[in-house]
This record gives sequence, structure tokens and C-alpha cells, in this order.
Amino acid sequence: MDIYKRKSHWKWYLAAGGVLIISISLYYTQYIANQLIEREKQQVEQYKEAQLLLAQADQQLDTFQFFHCDVTFPLKVVKDNTTIPIILATKGGKIEDWRNVGEDANGNIDSISLYAAYNRMLIEGGTIDASIPPNISKVIVYSHSRLLSLLQLYPFIQLLLISLFIAFGYLGFSASRRAEENQVWLGMAKETAHQLGTPITAILGWVETLRLVTEDNPSSQEMLDELGKDVNRLELVADRFSKIGATPELKPVNLYDQLEQCRAYMQRRAPRRVEFDFPDPAAHLPLMVGVNGPLFDWVIENLLRNAIDAMEGGVGKITANVYEESHFACIDVMDTGKGIPASKFKTVFKPGYSTKTRGWGLGLSLSKRIVNQYHSGKISVRKSEIGKGTTFTVKLPKL
Repeated sequence: MDIYKRKSHWKWYLAAGGVLIISISLYYTQYIANQLIEREKQQVEQYKEAQLLLAQADQQLDTFQFFHCDVTFPLKVVKDNTTIPIILATKGGKIEDWRNVGEDANGNIDSISLYAAYNRMLIEGGTIDASIPPNISKVIVYSHSRLLSLLQLYPFIQLLLISLFIAFGYLGFSASRRAEENQVWLGMAKETAHQLGTPITAILGWVETLRLVTEDNPSSQEMLDELGKDVNRLELVADRFSKIGATPELKPVNLYDQLEQCRAYMQRRAPRRVEFDFPDPAAHLPLMVGVNGPLFDWVIENLLRNAIDAMEGGVGKITANVYEESHFACIDVMDTGKGIPASKFKTVFKPGYSTKTRGWGLGLSLSKRIVNQYHSGKISVRKSEIGKGTTFTVKLPKL
């Protein structure tokens, strides 16, 4: 139906919108991160210049060149760096100065941790040559500040939070929608059973009256017998609807016998050129399951009715196989109808979906509710090929 096509389209639209939002967020965050990277690189360059000035001042003192050299600014540049991890070392690997590499409150760090940070920064960070010709060969090793590292993680944290928000929102909306759907099913079922009850009672009264009036007419009595069977069938339908929304009573039955009852009922109402191949209860050991007879029969009848409707020209074959799988008793209902597209395997169980022109799309939805919720079982499309047929599988817990 169009409703499910529109729903599928909306999922793609929402997914595309989410990808767009995340892409913009990633782009903008990366842009800011690149600006910070350039800024930190400039700060490292300033640190380098400050260290060069300090080194030149030391050279003047060593050579007794007592020229005036103000080192206040370079010392301030060195001390003001409180964010960027920096290590000043000789090219031989001897560390002479460091900043922001894991010092304690007093600015101390053990040599093992210091050299571990140095080796890590050599691999992950950047280096700047800080040599002063002719005899000073030094290098500055640095890595990103904690702020920049957190900023680079921000889009992924944002993505996680948005995903969790969407997931919890979806679960909450789905739970609310299911609860509302359950109330609609319950109200519809109870109202249907109530509406059927009054005319069924009246018809039963008229049937009994006609029996008395036509006691001497065998043909009329035969018609009334058939009419009585149809009224009994209406009573069964009303009983099924009355059980929707309530907790049905499950009784132990032989699965083979229950299937045979469904086959016998449906085969009498199917086109004569539809062949039924069901297991013979007499040829198999009993396979006991707990079911509510009227509701379980409704499930199988829905599957058989859909199989008949799927056959072109009313010609084909319906086969049922029964087998055991772990703690489940399984039934495969196979037909030779027109088949179901793979993309619709789950959609066919949704309320309102139908491939029939005048279908309500409630049969398989009710069947899934009956099997899953009331019998703790499973129902699914096992396989299907267009033009070849479909196999539905019903699984019920064994007793």
C-alpha cells in the first residue's frame, strides 16, 4: 500500500537529513580544528624564537660578551604556554626543557614518563628545528593541546548523543504506537464480537422456528441444517474476535489433528483444481503443542486463504510440512502462487498492507499477533519466488 511506500521514503529523507547534519557538523568542527592547529603551530614557533633568544643570551655570557639582552619577553612566552605539550631536546635525544607533558602540581615528572611522552610525541606530533649555528643543534617536539584533541572528538560524541536520542525517541514512539495499536485492535475486536452477537442470536431463533414450521419437508430441513452450520461458523468468528485482547486459554492438542481439521474445512470451500497435500495424522506420532483451537485455526485458515487467492486461475497446490526444530514444532505452509517480493517479507504482516484490490490487510497482521503474543511462537515468510510460490513458517513451543 502507499502508506508503506511513503513510510519507506520518509526513512530515507530522515536518514539523508541526518547525514547532512553530521556532515556539516564534521566540516565546521574540522574547520575550527584546522584554525587551532595553525594557531598552536604559531605558538610553538614563538616558543622556538624565545628559546633561541635565551640560547643567544647564554652564548653571550659564556663568551663574556656583556651586551644588554632583555630576556623578560622570551621567558614570559615560555612560561605562558600552559596548553601545548612541548619538549625541547638535543638532536641526540637529551631533553632540556618541557611543558605540559604530565607534570604534577609542582612541575615535576619522572624521567621514564618524560621520555615515554617524548617518544610518543615524536611519532604522533610534530617537530621544529631549533638549532643555532654553529654549535647548537636542538629540536622542538610538540603535540596537540587537550582542547584541540577534545574538539576533534566532539563530532563523534555529538553523533553518539544524537544517535542515542533518536534511538530512545524511536523506541518510545514505537512503544506508544504499539500500545495505541493494541487498544485499536482490542476495541475493534470487542465491538465486532458485540455487533455479531445480536444478529446471530436472532438468526438462531428464526432457524429453530423454521424447523418447527417445516418439520414435514425434508429438503427444507436439509437447508436449515446447512444454515445452522453457517450460523455456528459465525458464532466461531465472533468467539475469535472476543478473544483478541484477552489472554486465551491454551490446551494441549495433537498438531497433526488440528491441521487436518483446518484442511478439511478449507478444502471444501476451495476451488476444485486446488490440490491439498497435508500430513496424515494416522501416519505420524502425536506432536503435542499448547494452542487455543479457534485462534490457531484462524491463523492456518488465513494462510490457506491467502495461498488460494495467490493462485492464478484457481489452479495450484498447497502443501503443509510438520517438523521439529529445537524446542519448537514447526509448520511450513507452501503454495504455488504468484509469490512475494523479498522486500515485502516483513511488510505483509503490517496492518493495512494488502496486494488484493479489496483486501483489508488484517489477516496476516492478526495471525502474527495470535502466534507471537498469545502462543509465544513465531510466524514468518520462510522463502518466496515470484511466479513459483511462497512458504510461510509457523513455530509453536512443544509440550
